[in-house]
Amino acid sequence: MSFAREKDLRSAGGSVAVAEGQLAVKSPRERILIAARDLFYRHGVHAVGVEAIAETALTNKMTLYRHFKSKDELIVTYVQQLANEGDDILNRILAENADNPQKQVDAWVDFVEDVLTNKLERGCALANAAVELDTGHPARAVIEAYKQRKHDRLVGLFRAARYRDPDLLADEVFLLFEGARISIQCGGKGPASRVVGMLRGLLSSRPRLAEA
Repeated sequence: MSFAREKDLRSAGGSVAVAEGQLAVKSPRERILIAARDLFYRHGVHAVGVEAIAETALTNKMTLYRHFKSKDELIVTYVQQLANEGDDILNRILAENADNPQKQVDAWVDFVEDVLTNKLERGCALANAAVELDTGHPARAVIEAYKQRKHDRLVGLFRAARYRDPDLLADEVFLLFEGARISIQCGGKGPASRVVGMLRGLLSSRPRLAEA
């Protein structure tokens, strides 16, 4: 996968439409997941039925139900896939700058900028799904665990970079990023376009612990 294509996928967080010729060479399960991911992100998890997913996946409902017992199980797999990819992206960002916590912070902010300026961005796919799902839906637990894990890793990142009160800073940064993506989902690209500058200003102004 090319870097540009990966940026599109990680930024959109969901839409991975594939031409029929490319789709046909994949396994039925892969085709179903690709179709579900694209349709769920563009239209919402409730609006998309299994018939539409099966048709887009070049298969049928019987095959879909052989791989997923229900639409709910497919939704859980969809959000788990997104959460795993989110973890992988942050792992790579941190691994590429493992010897320099400040470079890790800067690289994460660059990633945020990629996300918020990507033409495919339609808000966070996980947050979009969470809004539609009942609190008791098993996919909600996957989403909530991922968001908490992301917040906790930001705390660790800011602590390693020697920011004072990394927990508070992580709260502020997390809310800015998540809020910007929700703003984009509601048609507000203007405010979201200023978030990266706000993040950089916040991070540069926060006090640091003295070097030991």
